[in-house]
Amino acid sequence: MSFASFGDFLAMGHHGLYVWSAYGICLAVLALNVAVPILARKRYLQQEARRLRRENGQ
Repeated sequence: MSFASFGDFLAMGHHGLYVWSAYGICLAVLALNVAVPILARKRYLQQEARRLRRENGQ
């Protein structure tokens, strides 16, 4: 598939909105699949550190 200009490439034969929003949603889901476990691990480690401090302080 070839396009006459960069504008034609972005328009994707009048399907650009659908194509680029699909790529955007896919990218967002992939980013969430990476970020959520990292944030959950960080939160878990913080909770465990607080729990250990409480147990060792008594």
